[in-house]
Amino acid sequence: MEALISAVLGDLISRAVSIVVKKCADKQTTTEEDLQRLQQLLLRISAVVEEAEGRCVTNQGMIRQVSMMLKQIFRGYYLLDSFKCIHNKTDDGDEEVSHSLFAQSKFNPAKRFRCLSSNSQIKSMLIGRDSSKELKQVVLGLESMVADMKEFAIFVMSYPRMYRQPYGAYLFLDKCMFGRQMEREQAISFLLQVEPPGDGNLGVLPIIGPAFIGKSTLVEHVCRDERVRDHFSLILFYRGNDLTYETVTTFRDHCVIKHQNIASAEKRSLVVIEILGDVDQGAWKRLMHTYERFMAHGSKIIITSRSEKIVSVGTREAIKLNLLSKEAYWYFFKMLVFGSTDPEDHPKLTSIAMEIALGIHGSFMSAYVVAALLRENLSAQFGCRVLRQLRENTQKNTLMFGEYLEDHMSRYVWSIAGTRQGSEDRKLFLLHASYQKDPAAGGEVPRITMVDLLSRSSSAMPRKFEVLWWRSLIPPYYSYIYDCEFVRNTTP
Repeated sequence: MEALISAVLGDLISRAVSIVVKKCADKQTTTEEDLQRLQQLLLRISAVVEEAEGRCVTNQGMIRQVSMMLKQIFRGYYLLDSFKCIHNKTDDGDEEVSHSLFAQSKFNPAKRFRCLSSNSQIKSMLIGRDSSKELKQVVLGLESMVADMKEFAIFVMSYPRMYRQPYGAYLFLDKCMFGRQMEREQAISFLLQVEPPGDGNLGVLPIIGPAFIGKSTLVEHVCRDERVRDHFSLILFYRGNDLTYETVTTFRDHCVIKHQNIASAEKRSLVVIEILGDVDQGAWKRLMHTYERFMAHGSKIIITSRSEKIVSVGTREAIKLNLLSKEAYWYFFKMLVFGSTDPEDHPKLTSIAMEIALGIHGSFMSAYVVAALLRENLSAQFGCRVLRQLRENTQKNTLMFGEYLEDHMSRYVWSIAGTRQGSEDRKLFLLHASYQKDPAAGGEVPRITMVDLLSRSSSAMPRKFEVLWWRSLIPPYYSYIYDCEFVRNTTP
């Protein structure tokens, strides 16, 4: 089997190198040729990346190289889809889709492109000079990357296969962590690093980022890694607003045991601290002074927060989680919307979905909710309705609060369910305080979901209620809940 895989990878690399040779012989290429070459290169590089993601790669240089490949893959597919969206511009008779898709908007990712012909072939599309230049740059970058990939592929083959892939199940993105492979391996590398003998200080890794960015998900996946569980005999988890009033005793009582291996000869411990705000320096020093005496050598601490001030307590460089790039986010959102359905079968909806992806500002939870809506009705007309409601919603929030909310959670949502002519077509919802619920805590979650509010009639619902915004299907399986209230719709 290994020999077969090596042969396949070798053939892929040989073909990719032949493309480079062909380019040297003919440097003048059309936009159509560049798009075809881009698609071929993306397929070949994706095959190598998928193979790397299926193996337990521990070399940090190779992990960084995989991360660079992924960025180029996302950039390439984003550019490819942008060109296709312009090519698939609707006819004049389809006014609703055409008006929504090509109206000037800050959400339009392809507004800088110019389509000067109605011919259905790609070669008839004249692209702006800057866009054509960007396309050629992406193609050249991918060709260079593939040409240097032979040694990388050989090194990848030397690592053992994993029983499950942490990242690469693209058709099941709602059940796997997306876009955090590099950060995950950085955290695992820190935890497995052997501390110098006699060093009494505990290793502390801060992980920072805004709300709902995936800090808890990243840490949970790190703690569930078999390498980490084999390394530590005890993994404790603490969550709170801050550490101001915690003593050593109360802190230990408030911790939850995530993993314990009594039979392990090693007594190293891992403590995960999840707080919302800053760290009280006095409380932190007291905790560290005690735990440095009682925790075994090699024990580690991971602390997560929305505040960048916790960086000061770290003994290692902090991991900062940011929003995905627009290219990676589009790849993620497109797969959620279409799943196993081929986006090529829905070119108009794909174009609209690109605008929607930019309009929801990189929010993971909004991506899941909106994608669930679109999956119920894969028509361009319905996609236009969703896009219009998104724009109106954003404008309403901007008028009320002055700017788009930092947590990317809209305060106002309109129902887009179809109603009889003459009845109220849009009903305004006000979202209040939110909280996340750990399934380990027990209890029920609201039966009304955000998709219900956006896609169904709300006439029989109470004025005030709780709504389930989203329930994660990956560890730690949190449910995100909002207090919701109907309000009078003053929109004409």
